[in-house]
Amino acid sequence: MYFTDRGIEELAARRGEEEVSLEWLAEQLRTFVDLNPDFETPIERFATWLARLDDDED
Repeated sequence: MYFTDRGIEELAARRGEEEVSLEWLAEQLRTFVDLNPDFETPIERFATWLARLDDDED
């Protein structure tokens, strides 16, 4: 288990039953980056990865 899995597990345990929109998630990510600018690059990479999940990998 990676260290980051703890946060993912907590998220699933605490909020796993909720439904959210991608717009809500995008706003939360913007707020997080505003409060934690050092995380701008990893959040950008994560958001791009999520946005392109359905793209064909040629």
